[in-house]
Amino acid sequence: MTSQMLRDARKHEEMFGRNVTEAERPSFHLSAYVGWMNDPNGFCYYKGQYHMFYQYYPYEPKWGPMHWGHAVSSDLLHWEYAPAALAPDMPYDQDGCFSGNAAELPDGRLMLMYTGVRKEPQADGTMRDHQTQCLAIGDGINFDKYEGNPVIESNDLPEGFSRADFRDPKVWRLADGTYRCAAGNRPADGSGQILLFESPDGISWKYKKVLAENRCRFGLMWECPDFFPLDGRQVLLTSPQDILPQGFEYHNGNGTLCLIGDYDEETETFHEEFNQSVDYGIDFYAPQTVLTPDGRRVMIGWMQNWDTIEFRAPHGKWQGQMSLPRELSVRNGRLYQAPIRELLAMRENKVEHMDVSLQGEMNFPDIHGRKLDMEIEIRPAQDAELYQKFSIHFAANDMFHTTVSFRPRERVLKIDRKFSGSRRAIIHQRRSKLASGQDGRLRLRLILDRYSVEVFVNDGEQVMSATLYTPLTADQVIFGCDGAAVFDVVKYDLR
Repeated sequence: MTSQMLRDARKHEEMFGRNVTEAERPSFHLSAYVGWMNDPNGFCYYKGQYHMFYQYYPYEPKWGPMHWGHAVSSDLLHWEYAPAALAPDMPYDQDGCFSGNAAELPDGRLMLMYTGVRKEPQADGTMRDHQTQCLAIGDGINFDKYEGNPVIESNDLPEGFSRADFRDPKVWRLADGTYRCAAGNRPADGSGQILLFESPDGISWKYKKVLAENRCRFGLMWECPDFFPLDGRQVLLTSPQDILPQGFEYHNGNGTLCLIGDYDEETETFHEEFNQSVDYGIDFYAPQTVLTPDGRRVMIGWMQNWDTIEFRAPHGKWQGQMSLPRELSVRNGRLYQAPIRELLAMRENKVEHMDVSLQGEMNFPDIHGRKLDMEIEIRPAQDAELYQKFSIHFAANDMFHTTVSFRPRERVLKIDRKFSGSRRAIIHQRRSKLASGQDGRLRLRLILDRYSVEVFVNDGEQVMSATLYTPLTADQVIFGCDGAAVFDVVKYDLR
């Protein structure tokens, strides 16, 4: 039964969502219908459509009591908004319906598993979150909260495990019909861990074991886990809070961690071998994945950073957008990411310039815009010394620009948006060290969509994402080189 709080949210979004024009949104990145968006939730394929739910506060473009927003798509690039799915309307979730996931039940209904939050008074007079795991079950549009909620309470946890930091369930079904759930938690040492729960039917749950331990290596609390097999390995994605940099890894404070290893299905034991950042740019957090009907593992993250949330769309009608869907693979112990192949169907107006000699700055009259897909290959000029720096300015005019630059001697790629229109002294650049490129050769694919850029490096070996709220009239693309280089550029408009 739909509560009054959920009816009010749906009425509000219907009334104000129509006031946001198509041109005020990203073209092929999902943004908040109205108000605020953060983490992707319940990312699934159900009854012939992809469903994306998301952390949502419909009433203002800032974080508030968390609801679940909802959108559906046939190709993960063109989204239709559905009515809000959940509101914090029960005693156990009265302070927020936090992140979670979705799974189809044997009877064809869709089950949402989410974290319910209620604040509890403490002995010292402060308030503290109490986080539990809850269910809502429905037809893909309307959901009824399970009468037995919460299905995992804090007293189900071992002694010393946090009640206040216990959230973001990721649920999946095994071949034998039973279910598993991974959730983030903090143990007594204050760092993060991922817990594993089991259920015979998706409804009745019990604690099984610790799936992965931080042991104070990567930040503190581990949020938003995802856990899946890929290319013969097992992958754990999680988003650590307050992570310290390690060389050129983990520079975002609240960032994304990928652990790759093996999984013993009999003992349900994860053996990690490799670790890396998921995204090396400014804005990426809390990713979730889905397995497509044709067997691809596709990931979408929240394209924002908790430390830069005051960097806002100028019209103030929505705040928050999702990343491009990315096809994942594992090669030699490393996570690779490629833009979803459906994007190729959106390409038009191909422009190609090959073997272009570059020293200083140049642009091309036929390369400009804010919805672009550009493939660039850089190499040193023949018989010339290795160039010092190659750069691309985009979303540019006389006042604004964002830059991607590469220094081959250090193998350092940098994204810098400090001239993209921000009036706040917040994080505006990130650097990444590449495994290759010291010979000056580099392949980049830049994808622009009005209010964002995503840079795929060397066929997806690394990715750098950033939002940018530069006026849309700033649409120039300028190439530059300190030294002498040769480059190829192939540009497509994205319709």
